[in-house]
Amino acid sequence: MTTKTITKANIAATLHHETGLPHTECGELLKLVLSEISDSLINGGTVKISSFGRFAVRQKSQRIGRNPKTLEDVMIAPRRVIAFRPSSKLR
Repeated sequence: MTTKTITKANIAATLHHETGLPHTECGELLKLVLSEISDSLINGGTVKISSFGRFAVRQKSQRIGRNPKTLEDVMIAPRRVIAFRPSSKLR
């Protein structure tokens, strides 16, 4: 199985190829869409993309972790993380 990293440039090039819009407009459009998604997640919202999946912010509570090198217990601070749940079509 070969893996290929999808970059913003790849997505913008695909948009250009599919829509015929100029490269610069496709890049700006992609930047606006990603900015809107990240702003929504920063504000604690959920982003649902039909037939793709759902991005949501989860709150992780404080917990005890262990440094594997020294085996010393360390307190891990509470934090927010992004969780992705794929749609049934994507699975």
